[in-house]
Amino acid sequence: MLDDIKELRTFVRIAAEGSLSAAAREMGLALSVVSKRLASLEARAGTRLMIRSTRKLSLTDEGAKLLERAQRILAEVSEAEEMLSHGRLEPQGLLRVSAPIALGRMHVSPVSRRLAATYPRMSIDLLLTDRVTAVIDEGLDVVIRIGGPSDSGLIVRKLADNHRVVVASKNYLAARGTPTTPEALVDHDCLHQGHGAVWKLIGPDGRLAEIEARSRLRCNNGEVWRDWALAGSGIAMKSWIDVADDVRAGRLIHVLPEWRSPPAPICALLPTRTLVPTRVRVFLESMADQLRKNDGLQPLQPAGATFAAG
Repeated sequence: MLDDIKELRTFVRIAAEGSLSAAAREMGLALSVVSKRLASLEARAGTRLMIRSTRKLSLTDEGAKLLERAQRILAEVSEAEEMLSHGRLEPQGLLRVSAPIALGRMHVSPVSRRLAATYPRMSIDLLLTDRVTAVIDEGLDVVIRIGGPSDSGLIVRKLADNHRVVVASKNYLAARGTPTTPEALVDHDCLHQGHGAVWKLIGPDGRLAEIEARSRLRCNNGEVWRDWALAGSGIAMKSWIDVADDVRAGRLIHVLPEWRSPPAPICALLPTRTLVPTRVRVFLESMADQLRKNDGLQPLQPAGATFAAG
């Protein structure tokens, strides 16, 4: 049984690191030991689990299925070992998290820093990317995502409500005027990703307005839209969770406060497993607390409560 656990741990580490040599370095083992453990596991499974080439390593379909089960088994073993050793469950081990860049820098990063400082036996790898990441294929424990996930076979936990709101700097509104209806946005410089962008806004009466956002400045990174909005270059539509601090500090003004986008909740995606490791559970609780403190959902303002430029 002990050999089984060693082989499973080695298999999971190889999948996470992407190569046998990297796994060997991470585990402090000789490459021959790692290779032998994988060969033994494949022999007992009666099938190839990984396809190895000179350039990369990839999981077979059988390997991908085993990886999910192995992660669950090892999580349960770690929990049992922790309880037996210390009589309590303290977060330990490596936590691998992926999050969008803006949300990650603003909220996931400070949570990760505090957890690492609080729990010395816990380490965190934080991957910030705006591309969609695969939880199982990339060996991740948690993926933070804004909006409804399309992944199947994953656990989905909503951490906070969230909507996108329209914001601009006071200087821009003073120079160009403050739109009082969604339709008035067509006369403004809107900051977004590219041509043909349509902004969808819902009013307090439930009416949906779809506006073709015209722009002279475009970028594929939402952080740049925020920077441009702060500089007075136009109007942006950003997640409230991203701009709440700017609005509170007066750096940005919430334009059309009685309107906001359809809901795009902040969710955590986890591999399917019956037992969530303590490190993951603590991280999710800390993230939910962080987002609540930062008012992930701003209540709709009464109709007509707009900013008067000047």
